[in-house]
Amino acid sequence: MTEQFAGKVVWITGASSGIGAALARAWADAGAHVVLSGRDEARLAHVAKDCATDTLILPYDVREEAAMRAACEQAIGWKQGVDIMANNAGISQRSRATETAMEVYRNIIDIDLTAQIAATQAMLPHFTTRGSGHLVFVSSVAGKIGIPLRTAYCAAKHGLVGYADALRAELSQSGVSVHVVCPGSVATDVSRNALTADGSARGRSDSVIDNGMPPEEAARRILDGVESGEREIIVARGGESSWGEQRRTPDALFDQVAQMVANGYMDKIESEG
Repeated sequence: MTEQFAGKVVWITGASSGIGAALARAWADAGAHVVLSGRDEARLAHVAKDCATDTLILPYDVREEAAMRAACEQAIGWKQGVDIMANNAGISQRSRATETAMEVYRNIIDIDLTAQIAATQAMLPHFTTRGSGHLVFVSSVAGKIGIPLRTAYCAAKHGLVGYADALRAELSQSGVSVHVVCPGSVATDVSRNALTADGSARGRSDSVIDNGMPPEEAARRILDGVESGEREIIVARGGESSWGEQRRTPDALFDQVAQMVANGYMDKIESEG
């Protein structure tokens, strides 16, 4: 890994465990200063101890917009700017659609999609004014294809990909990069913490997750993808990697939509009528 991240400020949500914690350690090892957010301040402090760099802990619930906006101001003010924002906070699901309460759909979409959009919207003026930086959205292979027992999760993660892709096009002339990360099974507590049909935590993992990619490997893959400018970063092994690759959006299509913006598409549409 090069020195591209040295001295940069990276803000990671969902940083108290799993991929988020691994990202914090990886970016710290690369010389970045890291801002750690999540609901559990004690767990964030534990992650911070593993980071051999300057760290700032900003605990809050991503669904609380006032707390999120306050965290944005603190993150920006800490070292006069944020260079990379990694939207990683999220929760999964393990329940059949025919048995799942509507409140479960609302909760998962609120956490995995709406809250990520809200935080990004709050930070956009900072990134566009600076004319540089990276917005990283941790979606899932389940954000590219439909996976059984995850209808709410798939809806949210597909939505996150759609938002990020459209945002990338709009920002294509701004100097701000947008990256979508699609992990497959990673050995975290994602299945144990997943919501069941009535909204309660599942409380147990499964073999596919337990035998998944180590979070440290996933984090290295993500950093490499951001560093090399990949717009869609597939982080998976075996069959899941094949699924992700089959549904990968071609770079030529991303380029085509970006060219529309360069040719004045947004100004033309806004000026009509």
